[in-house]
Amino acid sequence: MKIIILGAGIIGTSTAWHLLQLGHDVTVVDRQPDAALETSYANAAQISVSYCEPWANKHAPMKALKWMFDKEAPLLLRPHVDPQQWSWLTKFLAECNDRSFARNVQQIVALGAYSHTALKDVVAQTGIQFNRLERGIAHFFTSDAAVEDAQQAVDLMRQYGVNRRMVSTEEFLQIEPAFKPYAAQIKGGTFTESDESGDARVFTQKLAQLCAQGGVQFLYNHSVQRLNMAGDAIESVAVRAHSSGIAAGFDAQEQVLKGDAVIVACGSYTAPLLRTVGVNVAIYPGKGYSATLPILRPEAAPFVSCIDDGNKLAMSRLGNELRVAGTIELNGFDTSLDSPLAKARCHMLARRVEELMPGVCDTRLPEQGGNPQFWTGLRPATPTNIPYIGRTKVGKLWINAGHGTLGWTHGAGSGKAMAELISGRMPEMPFGFYGFEGTGTRQAAFAS
Repeated sequence: MKIIILGAGIIGTSTAWHLLQLGHDVTVVDRQPDAALETSYANAAQISVSYCEPWANKHAPMKALKWMFDKEAPLLLRPHVDPQQWSWLTKFLAECNDRSFARNVQQIVALGAYSHTALKDVVAQTGIQFNRLERGIAHFFTSDAAVEDAQQAVDLMRQYGVNRRMVSTEEFLQIEPAFKPYAAQIKGGTFTESDESGDARVFTQKLAQLCAQGGVQFLYNHSVQRLNMAGDAIESVAVRAHSSGIAAGFDAQEQVLKGDAVIVACGSYTAPLLRTVGVNVAIYPGKGYSATLPILRPEAAPFVSCIDDGNKLAMSRLGNELRVAGTIELNGFDTSLDSPLAKARCHMLARRVEELMPGVCDTRLPEQGGNPQFWTGLRPATPTNIPYIGRTKVGKLWINAGHGTLGWTHGAGSGKAMAELISGRMPEMPFGFYGFEGTGTRQAAFAS
């Protein structure tokens, strides 16, 4: 089949790779000049099957209210006169209970395990190098209450086959000694040896290059103008090259792409695009931040990817740099880094690294002579944290989006699952694929 993918992040590129392996003719459209230049660009770098608890839990509503006026809060709600935001929040609140939490964890873990296997297969097949560290993920807590909550989460994860375990402060510091300067504040932790870390942008761009070598066409610097309908199905996709990519004085001609299937993998921009053809999905942008800092003392920097639970920050070593990322801001499609709020959140990232590991990284701000690489990206969040992977009610139109903060963790598996679904196969995992609800047997799922 001829398949058009809209979006060249980790999700779209992984989908293209797996479709290519199954013999399909693939075209990928992205408005950026290369793959992985938006949400996949500078994320936390963690491949974390074990750390996948949904944002929606019984404690979330009170925490969100408490954090509303804290510029450095892990989850910051900025209310807008926006029906999409309020609709998303209503659905989110409906998930803030123990029953929904357990149900959502089950699906997220299933996708994570499936995806981790898929990633390992791709790496073994291609030999891609991406600053990969297979050292596990360690998670530390700074209060006794957090340790108690963590034990409940560990028990739940282990029900679904995730080998995440509680560790004492002493064992945590044996696993990752870089945090010894902060030892007095650490009350305990968890550790999952099977998790890992690596650079999502590097991986995605190298995979895109291999896709192109295999015959996938990438239309970079092209924006989607509209989805054209014929009856109850997609007839074509209209795209246009950016004016920066053509000669001065000329306008780019609109190009019409036709295929047997169109996959929308545009991250947070998936929802507004799908609404133009009457498909409504609960995806709302969560503005995440990261800082990439030069390592000054390599011998003292962490090798194990870690999570600071109190601040909801993840830290991963990428060669000679440390990536620290986290915080979510529900603030529409704003991606600015120069507002007072954005600056406060960026500066918090650098300050926290210095508190945890004094002198290990260059945490100076630009005005102090430093060169921190601050970045922000929009996490395509669903109220459940479960992504939409499957077919829409519009003929020939598919979706692979809504991965929130787990796009890197779920990328390879989401791409493989999408390719299998389009090829008439049901992926081997207990997951609720969008558009396949109530289809019964595997054969019935494709009867239509």
